[in-house]
Formats: sequence, C-alpha cells, structure tokens
Amino acid sequence: MASVVEGADDLLAEHPQDIEAEVDLGVAWFMVESSPQLASSAMELITILNRCHRFRGFVYHHARFSPDKKSIEVSVRPRKGSAAICSRCHQPAAGYDQLTERRFEFIPLWGFFVFLFYAMRRVNCHRCRIVVVEEVPWGDGKRSLTKAYMLYLARWARRVSWKETAQAFRTSWDKVFDAVEHVVTWGLEHRVLGQIDAIGVDEIQYAKGHKYLTLVYQIDLDVTRLLWVGKERTIESFQGFFTVIGEEAASNIVFVCSDMWEPYLKVIREKCSEALHILDRFHIVAKMNKALDEVRALFIFATM
Repeated sequence: MASVVEGADDLLAEHPQDIEAEVDLGVAWFMVESSPQLASSAMELITILNRCHRFRGFVYHHARFSPDKKSIEVSVRPRKGSAAICSRCHQPAAGYDQLTERRFEFIPLWGFFVFLFYAMRRVNCHRCRIVVVEEVPWGDGKRSLTKAYMLYLARWARRVSWKETAQAFRTSWDKVFDAVEHVVTWGLEHRVLGQIDAIGVDEIQYAKGHKYLTLVYQIDLDVTRLLWVGKERTIESFQGFFTVIGEEAASNIVFVCSDMWEPYLKVIREKCSEALHILDRFHIVAKMNKALDEVRALFIFATM
C-alpha cells in the first residue's frame, strides 16, 4: 500500500495523452443539442477526442447520445490493417476472433457521462502459445474505467476525500478506490527507491478497537515521501518494509526516527544496528514523567 502521491505525477509523464484528456476535456466547449445539430455536436466530440485522447491503431467511429440522453456513447474501431497487441507479452499477434462490444467509462463532459464502446479482439499469440484478449491502450485489464478517467479521479482524490470525489463526479466510492489503486500500483511498479539515508516509523489508528497501520517514511533533507504501509504495528509488519527494500538499502540507512514501541525498537536493533537511532521527544518526556510520578509515590509512601 502507498499514498496516492506515489506514482501519480510519474504516471502523468508516462501517458501524456491522459494529461491532455484531463486538461482539454476540462475546458472544452461542447454544445449538447437534441435538434438536427446533434450530428455536428457528435463530430465536435470526436474532434476533441482525436486532439486529446488519440491512440495509434484505433479510430473514433461515431458518437451518439444514449436513449435517455444522460450519456454520450462513442464507438471505437481498430484502424484498418492494424494488428492487435497480446495482453501478455505486449507484442503484435495474429487475430483469432472478436468479442461482444465492451463499455469503458471516460471522463464526464459538461455533466454527461461519456462511454467508449469497443469490441475487443482475441489474438492467437505464437509467443505465449495461447489465445488471449488483446491489450488496448486506454484500458487496464478488466477495469471498466479508462486510464484517463482513473488518473483524473485519483488526482481529485489527492485534493478532497474519496467520498467527496465520488459525489462530485456522480460515481461510486468503489470506482474512486479502483482509480487510486491503479495509480498507486503503477507508481510502486515504476518506483526507484535510490539512496535512503533517513527513515521515520510510526503507527496510525485507522479504526476502533486498536486497529493500527505501520507507516515508514523517507525523511532525507531533499526527499520526504511515504515508502511503505503495513497492517498492525507488530515485528512482522515492520520487517516487511526491510524485506521490500532489501538488505543492501537497509544497511545504508544512517538515521532512524521512531517512538519507543518495543516491536519497532527490536526490528531497528536487528536491521539498522549501525544507524543513529533518534527517539521521539514526546515519548521520552512521557516516560520521564511516568518515572517521576513513580518516584514521588514511593517517597510519599516511605515518609508516611
């Protein structure tokens, strides 16, 4: 697990067409008509999509309103002569057959839901020696949201709560969660840890009944970021962080900041024995005050 911040900006740089989709659709002019100008409006939407969300090998065939006039449906077709891409090896493969049309949810436009409709092709990949569904550049596996929309929701989830994000775009909390999970997963897969000189470890309570998460941050002078989140505040949960970064990176840690929770202290002694261990001042003062109270109590009892 990790924060939404991890990977979101890198994902923007990796998929510039999704950046353009987010920016251009946020300011694009689109007149919704139910009159004879509907065809013209549909063409305008296709023009916008070709400008900000264009992919090689695919064309936007036509756009239409749904029967209830609450959403816009855009048909996508493979460009003539283009080869489908195997979803396993990510290489072109021979076509096998075509599935029924599938719906992908795109960024809403001026209060209208937007859906891309595309009939997925299956390919007979000679490299993988299996028949699989093709890979499409705007989608991620079986997710119903387009990559552009997931990135859009995840960026809003950085600014406001997930519940407010879902309400603002008339979607579900589960879809916001799915979007954040996609961005975070991508970020973790492409993350470069680099040199880690200083870390801080702490716990946070996320539910009643002593339900905790262990958080590990990088707190170098030039880099402050969340590195890892583990369930509970046990020895095993904290050791999971060091398993992820490896022994070499752990041995190069110079400073560790933590409270005086015993499981954390034990792991730090084991994994970062050469690092300077800085204890949380709040907990030191709390321990000192507790010791003073015990001494006062003994003194009073002795003088009675």
